[in-house]
Amino acid sequence: MSWGEFFHMGGYAVYVWSSYGMALLVLVYNIVAPILRKRRLLRDLVREKSRKSA
Repeated sequence: MSWGEFFHMGGYAVYVWSSYGMALLVLVYNIVAPILRKRRLLRDLVREKSRKSA
């Protein structure tokens, strides 16, 4: 089995590699989304605290 055959996946490469790509996108989103949400919430809390103290 050569690398070319491996990447071709017996004619199913489009389906296999697109499913790997979509799974990778979901995993990255599951890591990045909570981080961005936490930053936004902390920024909003600091903004609200500064409004109350002013």
